[in-house]
This record gives sequence, structure tokens and C-alpha cells, in this order.
Amino acid sequence: MSSSTAIDLRNHALIHKVGMSALKKALGTVGATYFIRQFNTGQGDYTAERDELFQGITLDEIIKNVRAIDAQKSQS
Repeated sequence: MSSSTAIDLRNHALIHKVGMSALKKALGTVGATYFIRQFNTGQGDYTAERDELFQGITLDEIIKNVRAIDAQKSQS
């Protein structure tokens, strides 16, 4: 489809096809994939999951654990 061809903006399947083709042409398949993934909204409730995951853990404990992991990595 040339750039001067009119696209029926009501046809979502056609818009998707033309858009993906343009992305792949400009960025390659991998680049187009990374671009699309930036707009994925994900699933679940991150805030609730985070609160449950870190319940009862202080910031000081998190920092201590990160430093311990860093120390282990630098020793190997």
C-alpha cells in the first residue's frame, strides 16, 4: 500500500495491518515488537501485589538485602 493510498480509518483490522507493516519496515521485527510492548498495560493490580509482597519489610531491610546480593555477586 503506497503512502498516498487512502485508508478506511473505520477498518481496525486494516489499520492494524498497515501500522504493523510500517513499524516492521522502519524498525525491523524485533524493534517493532519492543515498541509495541511499551504500550502493554499488563495484568493485575500492581499496587495491591506490591503491598502484599513487601508487607512487614522496612526500607532498611531491603537496602541491606540488596547490598548483600551485590557483595555476593562481586565475590563470584
